Amino acid sequence: MKICITIVNRLIKIFASIFKGFGYLFHALFPKKRFIIPECSAPLIHSTHQSKIPKILWQTNYTNVVSLPMYLNYLFNRLMSLEYEYRYASDDAILEFFETYASKEELEAYKKLNDGAAKADFWRLAVLYHIGGVYLDIDATFVWPLSQQIHPDEEEIFLLNKQHYTNYFMATAPKNEIYKKAISIVVDNINSKKTTGGAYALTGPNVVNLAIGEREVNSRFYRYVCVQGAFTNEYFHYIDKKQGKWIHTKDDELLKEE
Repeated sequence: MKICITIVNRLIKIFASIFKGFGYLFHALFPKKRFIIPECSAPLIHSTHQSKIPKILWQTNYTNVVSLPMYLNYLFNRLMSLEYEYRYASDDAILEFFETYASKEELEAYKKLNDGAAKADFWRLAVLYHIGGVYLDIDATFVWPLSQQIHPDEEEIFLLNKQHYTNYFMATAPKNEIYKKAISIVVDNINSKKTTGGAYALTGPNVVNLAIGEREVNSRFYRYVCVQGAFTNEYFHYIDKKQGKWIHTKDDELLKEE
């Protein structure tokens, strides 16, 4: 099976790169044309199979008005998640979520964040802890149908890359204690202004690895789950927000000035 998925992985990259190339021509001809990712989409196939991990696919971005390659990436992921409800969270929706579900301390910590990527990092931990489901970065692409990747009795899946666990794909049943610990670490980092290392250390993958620690967790190697940048790249992702990627944010810009 892994050999089959690896082949599909490479074919998707080839297929997607063709559309990525076409994207340059399209936006050269139609520079103002954009496409809208819906805030909510019902499952395209209703399954009677129960799963401990809720069948909800979560995503966020600085906007849901996107370039053609970004929209094609969204459509491809929906084909790979036919049995899943799709939920896109805007900045306003994320703030509303924290006001509804989070503790006062968590809400106040979230309000101190000034960087969009850091906010998205914090939100994915919180929404998966309180509601559960699957989170996927909006520029990532599934390489195998989600319903076949997640088994009904699994309660968590962490993504493992060559060095450590990462956070551009996460799946869990609600109330996972690792996520609770990760949220606590993020709150402490924000309140202590631990911005050295950028969002990666403040709210991102470093937090996930600290929360997991020496525990044995259910994980997948990233090549068998999803890839990043197959359909898109920084230009298409941030077509209306130049220098918008998290790597361009300086450490002292992560938090709001008091």
